Amino acid sequence: MAKANIIIIGAGVMGQGLVEAIAGAGHDVILIDKTTKLAERGIKGVTESIDHEIERWGLTKSDKKAILARIHPSSDLSQVEDAEIVLEAIPDDLKAKKKLFSQLDSLCDSNTLLITNTSTLSISEIAAVTDRPEKIIGMHFLNPVTKIPLVEFIKGLKTDQETFDKAVQFAELLNKQYITVNEYPGFVTTRIIVPMLNEAMHILMEGVASAKDIDRAMKLGFGFNVGPLTLADMMGLDVVMSWMENLLSELVEHKYNPCPMLRKLVRSGHLGVKTGKGFFIYDAEGNKIEENNVNSVKAN
Repeated sequence: MAKANIIIIGAGVMGQGLVEAIAGAGHDVILIDKTTKLAERGIKGVTESIDHEIERWGLTKSDKKAILARIHPSSDLSQVEDAEIVLEAIPDDLKAKKKLFSQLDSLCDSNTLLITNTSTLSISEIAAVTDRPEKIIGMHFLNPVTKIPLVEFIKGLKTDQETFDKAVQFAELLNKQYITVNEYPGFVTTRIIVPMLNEAMHILMEGVASAKDIDRAMKLGFGFNVGPLTLADMMGLDVVMSWMENLLSELVEHKYNPCPMLRKLVRSGHLGVKTGKGFFIYDAEGNKIEENNVNSVKAN
């Protein structure tokens, strides 16, 4: 197994984007998940992403070969012992993240930069399970990681300046611009985008306009590159709903209460692009085929 100084834990959509960005910047990276098979599945997702870029003339076959050669799948968490940077990208579940950081605390060197990529959760609460809360920082990357230039830095209550400076160097390595956020549920980007997505879903559920026209209105009227319902499909409807539920729990504000239509789609397994059906229908390559007539069925 090749060694790398950077480790990503979690081979889902965000983990895939992170390893692609890191490897694309010329650095070796280990992608760890519960099993090597899951990590290899994550690399398959990276391969498909690169293939899309080749079709668009954004990358070459030589680029693909070089990027994939720098990504190493694993299920061995003990490899974090030698890492300079460990970035956790598992689902936004507080209990799971705390358990993982407790393990990392016992395994990682005292100088390791420990990063959580969370959209809504408290950095301080995650860091509190370790004996080094000053060495934990949040870096909220947005999807797709390889294309969006922004990352949010979230300091926990005890995050020190040295840790922040190391995180800045890591962001620069990936050619990302950053904003600094004082810890608060939802930070900046998630807190702003979630109510807008929720309202677009309510507009659709109430029959005010079609999904296509809602997205078209926001693109033409406000200059959005992607409409809110398409954006939710791209993010994953289960992910969007988990953000809403986390914010609702923390802030107890009705605007974060997930739209009944969203709940219905998630319960039905229609999670957006990754399952081929959400507010729109998609082919195996993730291209939009048609509008999904979700408002023809009453939301429970």
